[in-house]
Amino acid sequence: MNIILSKIFIKENDMLKELKNKEAKIGLIGLGYVGLPIAIEFAKKFSVVGFDISQRVVNMLNKNEDPAGEVPASEFEGIDIVFTTDIEELKKANFYIIAVPTPINEHNEPDLSPLLSACETVGKVIKKGDYAVFESTVYPGCTEDDCVPVIEKVSGLEYMKDFKVGYSPERINPGDKVHTLTTITKITSGCDDESSDVVADVYGSIIKAGIHKASSIKVAEAAKIIENTQRDVNIALMNELSIIFNRIGINTFEVLEAAGTKWNFLKFFPGLVGGHCIGVDPYYLVSKAKQLDYHTHVISAGRFVNDSMGGYVAKQTVKKIVSQDKNIVNAKVLVMGITFKENVSDIRNTKVVDIVDELQSYKIEVDVVDPYANAEEVEKEYGINLKREPEGMYDAVIVAVSHDKYANLAEGYFKSLMIGKGVLIDVKGSYLNKIKDLVYWSL
Repeated sequence: MNIILSKIFIKENDMLKELKNKEAKIGLIGLGYVGLPIAIEFAKKFSVVGFDISQRVVNMLNKNEDPAGEVPASEFEGIDIVFTTDIEELKKANFYIIAVPTPINEHNEPDLSPLLSACETVGKVIKKGDYAVFESTVYPGCTEDDCVPVIEKVSGLEYMKDFKVGYSPERINPGDKVHTLTTITKITSGCDDESSDVVADVYGSIIKAGIHKASSIKVAEAAKIIENTQRDVNIALMNELSIIFNRIGINTFEVLEAAGTKWNFLKFFPGLVGGHCIGVDPYYLVSKAKQLDYHTHVISAGRFVNDSMGGYVAKQTVKKIVSQDKNIVNAKVLVMGITFKENVSDIRNTKVVDIVDELQSYKIEVDVVDPYANAEEVEKEYGINLKREPEGMYDAVIVAVSHDKYANLAEGYFKSLMIGKGVLIDVKGSYLNKIKDLVYWSL
């Protein structure tokens, strides 16, 4: 058996060498905010096939345009990459990296359909001696228990004997120009010692910050998922404290500023927790715990608190409008920002939509603006008609996302948009102690 394995994987120890010599190619499956930066970085040194099921995405990439707006056109210059939807082109690769979304469904349960579909694609192209490395965030055990069997079934190849698998979780932070792919320590893992070395060596060729080799694929999967779960739970605590402090009549951000003077105080802040990572990943861990007959308490409680914050912000807005003796049925509110975080175009799982839905349940007219979001995508995903500019006068303005373009807006600007004694809802506390005349509220 050892002799057979060494023959099949004769190029295994030379994978990096063959990639450098361009005798082997890297195949990147999924060219979104995670996959595209990886593909481009590898393409600076190796030959890469970038594969995506969306012809629209591929067409844009072939024009040096990143649909997510994260990668500048200059990064596409002078690299060795082919963007395609053609599976025949993908067959030319030998080291496959899967970077597709892992969302949740309407019941907050893992939706593995994009990932398993990608596994079917890999199964159609993988050959003896090839590698498949997963970057998608999953619960511990998913790679080997859910993904590998699909590849085996479609390819007719045997795991460990004919092909090997690794896991290297993505750590890309959308909108962050400091902590980028190459400057963040990369966790890598393999299905055995030899593959662990190969995966680490390949990624190590582009990662400046260094490699952390996890002892197993499950450890690497778990490491990734608790990164976001930890942040989720801590933000939930801040959100719950915000609700308490609001009832006391003190500002949460002022409390945190005071508490933050202690050297070991953890600086988390209240806010809307959406997006495709922090607002999703904990549910994967909750699902895995259920499989193990364990009911999560802290994680589930944190998710409940954070999932309710959009509705909470809307209700506070309604209370402030009513406090000005205004008829809520005829009220009009402007919501500034709909992306899931500041300075990005990504609207996936944004909790700003919860604010809009709750306000509309009171028959309030709501306008939404955002300098980064794509109007067509917002309409398609949420049925919201994104305005290019504020229209008319409003009873309240909610600054829901702290885009840099909103940072220096003065009170006079907000007053110019409002009817009478207007209400400014400042979700992230960006204008704390800067508002004198308007009715002001923040988390």
